[in-house]
Amino acid sequence: MNKSEVKGWQAATLGLGGNIGDPVAAMADALSHLDQRPDCRVASVSRLYRTPPWGKTDQADFYNACAAVDTLLAPQELLAACLEIERTMKRVRVERWGPRTIDIDILTFGDRTIDAEHLKVPHPRMTERAFVLMPLADIDPQLVVKGQSIATWLELADRTGIAVANENRAWWRG
Repeated sequence: MNKSEVKGWQAATLGLGGNIGDPVAAMADALSHLDQRPDCRVASVSRLYRTPPWGKTDQADFYNACAAVDTLLAPQELLAACLEIERTMKRVRVERWGPRTIDIDILTFGDRTIDAEHLKVPHPRMTERAFVLMPLADIDPQLVVKGQSIATWLELADRTGIAVANENRAWWRG
């Protein structure tokens, strides 16, 4: 899909996280970069969460947040913008589920389902991960993903060890 096929602003949600260096500053910078683009605007940001590592557990805790964005970009273009921000910020990721400076995932893009090689929406494992569901519930607990609301998915998720690190949802505006 190219820009001419996108009609007006589209709503998307993003998951952000990191555990190397200053991940909170990295996530704030990433959100600021997106918000400064003429084709994206940050509509809402969750509280900031401190989360035990998932998948690969012998590493530092993560900081996680979610954001709702409005964009004129097509899904693949939004992905490219997020990857470019990660590159600009010198993203470091050594292994899958391993330590990283910054990670930006597209969780949802309107009500679309996308199954492309490099982009799957809704994010395939988001409904299994409390570190995604908790901040996403801050933004829109009634958002429906895979037939159920985020609030319902969250009731089923293991929240062990996840704590609010910052109640102020403007934490990213520094």
